[in-house]
Amino acid sequence: MGTKAYLIITGVLFGIIAVLHLLRLIYQWPLQVGTVNIPIIVSCAGLLVTAVLCVWAFLLVARK
Repeated sequence: MGTKAYLIITGVLFGIIAVLHLLRLIYQWPLQVGTVNIPIIVSCAGLLVTAVLCVWAFLLVARK
């Protein structure tokens, strides 16, 4: 597998995760891991990070 394919797959996966964070923010879905409730602000940070990584991956694909 080449670098281009890796970047495309990575960009798509980060894009999907970013969309899931966005949906959690829009619909206020609760998230609980074990007995710990995860606050909505975590999805704000998650959305920002995964969206940046998604865009970065596709920019690298376009550059190659």
